[in-house]
Amino acid sequence: MSRRDRAGTTPDPGAGSVLESGRLAVVLLAVTLAALGAGVAAWFLGSRGTATACWVAGTLAATLPAVGWVVAGLRRGRTGVDAIAVLALVGTLVVHEYLAGALIAVMLATGRALDAAAERRASRDLRALLDRAPRTARRRTGTGVEEVDLGAVVPGDEVVVAPGEVVPVDGVVVGTDAVLDESALTGEPIETRIEAGGPVRSGTSAAGPAFTIRAVATAEDSTYAGVVRLAREAGAQDAPVVRMADRVATWFLPVALLVAGTAWLLSGSVVRAVAVLVVATPCPLLLAAPVAIVSGLSRASRAGVVIRGGAVLERLAAVRTVVLDKTGTLTGGRPAVVGIETAAGADPDEVLQWAASVDQVSPHVLARAIVAEARRRGLDPAMPADVVEDPGTGASGVVDGRRVEVGRRSGDGGAGWVRAVAERAVLDGTVLAWVRVDDAPVGALVLRDPVRRDASRTLRRLRAVGLQRLVMLTGDRWEPAREVGAVLGLDEVRAELSPADKVDAVRDERARQVTMMVGDGLNDAPALAAADVGVAMGARGSTASSEAAGIVLTTDRLDRLADAVLIARRSRRIAVQSAAVGMALSLVAMVVAALGFLPAAPGALLQEAIDVTVIVNALRALRPGRAERMVVPDTTRLLLHRFAAEHDDLRDALGSFRETARLVVATRPAGGLLTDAAVLAALRRADALLDERILPHERAEEHQLYPALAAPLGPEATAPMSRTHAEIERLGRRLTAHRDAAAAAGGIPPERVEDLLACLYGLHAVLGLHFVQEEENYFELDHDIAVDHGAGADVGPTRVGGAWP
Repeated sequence: MSRRDRAGTTPDPGAGSVLESGRLAVVLLAVTLAALGAGVAAWFLGSRGTATACWVAGTLAATLPAVGWVVAGLRRGRTGVDAIAVLALVGTLVVHEYLAGALIAVMLATGRALDAAAERRASRDLRALLDRAPRTARRRTGTGVEEVDLGAVVPGDEVVVAPGEVVPVDGVVVGTDAVLDESALTGEPIETRIEAGGPVRSGTSAAGPAFTIRAVATAEDSTYAGVVRLAREAGAQDAPVVRMADRVATWFLPVALLVAGTAWLLSGSVVRAVAVLVVATPCPLLLAAPVAIVSGLSRASRAGVVIRGGAVLERLAAVRTVVLDKTGTLTGGRPAVVGIETAAGADPDEVLQWAASVDQVSPHVLARAIVAEARRRGLDPAMPADVVEDPGTGASGVVDGRRVEVGRRSGDGGAGWVRAVAERAVLDGTVLAWVRVDDAPVGALVLRDPVRRDASRTLRRLRAVGLQRLVMLTGDRWEPAREVGAVLGLDEVRAELSPADKVDAVRDERARQVTMMVGDGLNDAPALAAADVGVAMGARGSTASSEAAGIVLTTDRLDRLADAVLIARRSRRIAVQSAAVGMALSLVAMVVAALGFLPAAPGALLQEAIDVTVIVNALRALRPGRAERMVVPDTTRLLLHRFAAEHDDLRDALGSFRETARLVVATRPAGGLLTDAAVLAALRRADALLDERILPHERAEEHQLYPALAAPLGPEATAPMSRTHAEIERLGRRLTAHRDAAAAAGGIPPERVEDLLACLYGLHAVLGLHFVQEEENYFELDHDIAVDHGAGADVGPTRVGGAWP
């Protein structure tokens, strides 16, 4: 590789200094630990002289680099805890408190080692971005295609992009259309078809056959190189964090020197001044505050949140604005089948089985969703023959002797149900995969990227702990973005953004108050680096986003974000409390020592007692706070599992109410009875569905699940859901009355049609909303349910304009 790195970037000149700093910190920690341990062993073996020599060596080993850190800090105009540490280390040697000096040395070295580890991790933030960038390009010549260095491509060159390859430079499509996976730049999971003459950005990848582009920029001036530069610049502009200990030390150091100097001046005794410095040893800063912070880091890691160092945790505790990516963060990041529309007389499961049979051999993202839905329903796709796939259009094959097509083409656009389904998809912002059998449309599978079940609950918890502003950024279109924003109650939504736009948006928010950015995609890496705190959905997100973030959620659950904020605030509160109490006690001891009532040796013992007290208090950060995750009894967990599984089964049946209403509207006469046999049969099936499945389910929830949830949630938490149960019962009784009236009259009287339609549409809407509310509020209490039943709510449309619009 040349001196200039790939994608028009250069190696990080600071990487070497970070590495050297890390090695020094590790060596210092090893030396001080060895000196402390050897001294303790010698003491117990009766060799007091050897113990003293070991502890003195450890103290001196820490004093020398600490002096260098103090000098470096003074050059930057900062005076931190290192200055007090140097005075304390020297003071312990002067008054012969060698064990205390060795302990301070170990704590100082430990803090430096942790900081160095965080810096090393930060130096690798851009590695994944660089590794993905292509090094060469396939350039067309007069005689064929040659592979050239990426830097040799200039505007006007024609470049061939093979299937699966990353587009090396910005360009326009030449000749045949291109099918692209743009998720690396936009975060959206659905491929896009670009017609000849359309623009293509570097960093996207070919999701279909090979195609040719005409370069419009060099690699260095193309989109992907800009993403890499943005991430580097954003990280470089990140303001330095002044640690809590350094802020306290800013005023504690001059106070300690003033008291010691005054004692020396008034008494004429240097011993009294040293005694003041001994009790002024900043162990509550060097020990108690870091213990609380590290305890918080440990607590967070057990909750599935990796926080890269105490500085990040302190910033997290101060966050007031949260900026969130949409796809993969607020939504599941994968399309899912949320409905099946069929022609009259077609069976939804049969339509799905036909589609899954053809799509099981397709790598398309929508095909995978269709096959997954068929398997979830227990359907067994048949093995197709003569499968043909046209990227961007769909696939076809022979299933049980019949030709089945799945994809973009709806076929008979004149059929009423086809037009109705297409129009509803536009309004809902969903994607349709049409299914044709023997060249006749039989159904359409409705797909979208569902909002995470835990998203709404997480955002409510974030507001409850004091976060003031929730913003969503996305590369998706405005229509689905607005719907997600409305469902989740966000303060602002920004859509159709490039990675550079996201960085600008994060910087705008950061200028107002401390800002956290949450994302999962490669395109989110620059924005994560630009935020005060970057949070990556690491369980399923890109490596680049995880590397660019200060916090990584290791489980695919957004609610861990609220847990992290709670843990950070509690840990910082305990750290401040421990440091403040310790420093206050030290100030009292300093005054007593300055008056001559506390010699150096007893003062050292008193200081150790203060240290133990504040450290024990700091260890409280290891325990969960009252505001953290509630405990759900095992019996309640079993109920949650049971009713979540029933929801999955019942959700598929909710469409029958809307389908019955559609039949009523389509067949109602201008006057007289509605006697269509298909309508009356559909009405009987809808009523039976209520009586036999839905109402028993709702009654069981009311009498079994809701009382069990009263303990962890409180008795009022389920009151709104109980009111919804009553409304479902009311609508059910009206539907039964309409069924009985139709049976008695031999059809549906015209005066009852409007109320029947209101009942059917009302049941569809109320039950759909009720299911979503229960899934978000109750079923997310148990982690396993999110894994087993994580299809998400039927909201949050995905991008239209993909391969199968």
